[in-house]
Amino acid sequence: MEKSKFNKVLGMSDVLVIAFGAMIGWAWVVSTGDWISTAGTIGAIFAFVIGGIMVFLVSLTYAELTSAMPQCGGEHVFSYRAMGPNASFVCTWAIVLGYASVAAFEACAMPTVITYIFPNFLQGYMYTIAGFDVYASWVAVAVIAAIIITYINLRGVKTAAILQTVFTVLIAAAGIALVAASAVNGSGETLMSYPFADVDFSDCSKLGGILTIAVMTPFYFVGFDVIPQVAEEINIPYKKLGKIMLLSIIMAVAFYALVVFGVGYILPVGDMAGSDLPTASAMELAFGIPAMAKVMVIGGIAGMITSWNSFIIGGSRAMFSMAESKMLPETFAKLNPKTKAPTNAILFIGIASAIAPFFGRKMLVWIVDAGSLGVCVAYLMVSLSFLILRKKEPEMNRPYCVKHGMLVGVLAVIMSGFFTVLYIIPLPFASTALVWQEWIVAGLWIVLGVVFFAYCKKKFGAEFGRHIDVMLDERLMEKD
Repeated sequence: MEKSKFNKVLGMSDVLVIAFGAMIGWAWVVSTGDWISTAGTIGAIFAFVIGGIMVFLVSLTYAELTSAMPQCGGEHVFSYRAMGPNASFVCTWAIVLGYASVAAFEACAMPTVITYIFPNFLQGYMYTIAGFDVYASWVAVAVIAAIIITYINLRGVKTAAILQTVFTVLIAAAGIALVAASAVNGSGETLMSYPFADVDFSDCSKLGGILTIAVMTPFYFVGFDVIPQVAEEINIPYKKLGKIMLLSIIMAVAFYALVVFGVGYILPVGDMAGSDLPTASAMELAFGIPAMAKVMVIGGIAGMITSWNSFIIGGSRAMFSMAESKMLPETFAKLNPKTKAPTNAILFIGIASAIAPFFGRKMLVWIVDAGSLGVCVAYLMVSLSFLILRKKEPEMNRPYCVKHGMLVGVLAVIMSGFFTVLYIIPLPFASTALVWQEWIVAGLWIVLGVVFFAYCKKKFGAEFGRHIDVMLDERLMEKD
């Protein structure tokens, strides 16, 4: 057992904005129209509630495990304790795919926002990929943004948390303004003109639309699990870590559901198809002022930055933890002596973010689904770890202990397993399974993982998968 190499610099508000900001990215501005078109307004709300229930059940297992093992790496530590190093490698590498995919997603989304604000922004045609024209100006903005976000994280987690707080406030302001103005100026008639994607209850098409959106929600809700990644850098009682995690999910589900309601309550579904950013169009219509659309775009940019920022934080700590256990090359375990930032792990995810835009906007869809599969696999393995440790180590100190734990664990396994299967097996009534481009993205990540696994197994031998427990801070072990 050894002392933590990190500094405890994060307070309760820092942790909450890191988790909530991670879950509220850019998609609520650009994709709400697609969600409503696919599932209907009420159907889309149901979809987010279904996804939220799954994630909430999983988060209960995270809450208990994080309070019991508040160590950098989260999933890595939980799965190692329950199932050993090989399973831990698979679990952690899967969640790193989820984190890296979000970072790459936001890099591709950033220049899309600029295009909306400045219609003549696209300059310097380079090539076309998957039907999307890639311009030098489009790529340049994404790369510059990736460099800035990466640099901020290299300055340390506290600097990143300050950035997170500022932009989370902007997100909340934009979302509240939309919902409030829509409630005043919208109508139930608009809402009920398209409650579900299909009005025929004689087949499964309505359920298919809801499932199509529900299966994407793990990608939007991933972020609460950044909390266990930075557990060694948090200076609050371990029991409260679980409560903050659960609160952040409730806030995120409510935010997405209210945004869908606000857009569907004010903007007719026919107008969504003709709008690049339906949420911005709804904001303009709700206030009757064209400039308010730009305000919504600013809120979306804020969400993009908070999400991007959080997943560089989480992904880099997961990679650091793997490298500490000799599961990745030792270079990823390098910490800056002053800022305590895992420098090379941050640079790895930052460089991946900078490369993604060269593949064009279509990469957004491929990355979303491939990353979501990784997230669901990790959630499934953490839920299994929860059940195993309840049986294997019943006397483990659990500052936050989930009531009816075995039932919660079984439900979490069933839900996360069901979502995982939806990505793998095509259904006749819902577009949930990965397409071949997405399997390529997932496959390349698996190949990279196999290369790292084989290299580290050969280089470190018996040291591969070593695990060092970090001494707990007795001040934070309160039970009340």
